[in-house]
Amino acid sequence: MSVKPMSYPLMEKLVALSRRRGFLFKSSEIYDGINAVYDYGPMGVELKRNIKNLWWQDMITSREDVLGMDTAILMHPRVWEASGHVQNFHDPMTECKKCKRRYRVDHLPENTAVCPECGGELAEPKQFNLMFKTRLGSTDEGAMDVYLRPETAQGIFVNFDNVVSSNRVKLPFGIGQLGKAFRNEITTGNFIFRTREFEQMEMEFFIRPGENAQWLEYWSQERLKWFVSLGIAPEKLRLRPHGKDELAHYSSACYDVEYEFPYGFSEIEGIADRGTYDMTQHIEFSRKNLHYIDQDQRGEKIVPAVIETSAGVDRTVLTVMADAFWEDETNDRIVMRFAPKVAPFKAAVFPLFKKEGMPDVARRLYEDLRKHVATVYDDGGSIGKRYRRQDEIGTPFCLTVDHESLNDHAVTLRDRDSLEQVRLRILSDS
Repeated sequence: MSVKPMSYPLMEKLVALSRRRGFLFKSSEIYDGINAVYDYGPMGVELKRNIKNLWWQDMITSREDVLGMDTAILMHPRVWEASGHVQNFHDPMTECKKCKRRYRVDHLPENTAVCPECGGELAEPKQFNLMFKTRLGSTDEGAMDVYLRPETAQGIFVNFDNVVSSNRVKLPFGIGQLGKAFRNEITTGNFIFRTREFEQMEMEFFIRPGENAQWLEYWSQERLKWFVSLGIAPEKLRLRPHGKDELAHYSSACYDVEYEFPYGFSEIEGIADRGTYDMTQHIEFSRKNLHYIDQDQRGEKIVPAVIETSAGVDRTVLTVMADAFWEDETNDRIVMRFAPKVAPFKAAVFPLFKKEGMPDVARRLYEDLRKHVATVYDDGGSIGKRYRRQDEIGTPFCLTVDHESLNDHAVTLRDRDSLEQVRLRILSDS
């Protein structure tokens, strides 16, 4: 579906909370920012790192059939000719003749001829390539035109032979990586949903041609379950098959994992059957032998087909934040109900007062806890204000050292969501 400009209360509240609590800031904000580029603050980078670590654990570390890589952002320009991005990676664009605002044609109402902003006449659509171009070289004369990669997948495809020859792998197997990608989007919006600089979590799963349908179904279900495992409400997630008119130039079938944002269901991950397109193209353009040699079948040469899983890190961050946001009107508070495994901090430690030995006990508890889980120490303001701060950054548990702690070696443990408080013994009598 097309993504409309942001004008939804929840999204506006997320933007405000993100800045107030250090999740996200506009890039170069002191110079009025740069459109559709964001910086992650102290809370945001922890949330993002947790999501990336969970993806790596689930897709790479815990699996026997997937290996990891980290490939370069800059690649030989022939890569993008072979992949079809130079010829096909375009969006239809139109521009208002009056206010000069640019739009993606497929994001406008059908058959419209006027600018939604000022009512001016729209120009005839033209194709706009989404890749950022730059120059590589120390002098203008010797410089070469290169692109900032629009996807991380091609780094995996061009390293297929390197991985096979240096590792004992057999079909089917996958190669996954996390990394930056860049797209010069015509229209952006809805906070970090569509930005020009972003991170991807991609995995290319190499299979025998003919096994495409079963592996597409397998990975579609696996990826849907992963988002549920992050604590996202299952009823707000769905798998949607692409129509024929939606498929990318390299794909014969695709499913999107979509989340129901305030503006409707939108894609957070694509699972695509890329067939043998990429491998065949790179064999042709590089003139290198990128076939898989099946030693179990007397040296049979195979051009592998590929099932791709491609998720946006930033879109996943936004999904987790949108799903976690809760206005608890009964208790007059805003709560980010993150699952503990994605929460920036798992626990917060407070001394009730800055006296009578409470800070010393609280500090010892904090130093011990932070060896095991991400923990924050907070002694600023009233206990109520400290609770509210932790609620807004999504800390699941708060531990308060009070007068009794000095005698019973216990603290008060408060649950973020239920507000239940229990006494928890933490220190030995020694």
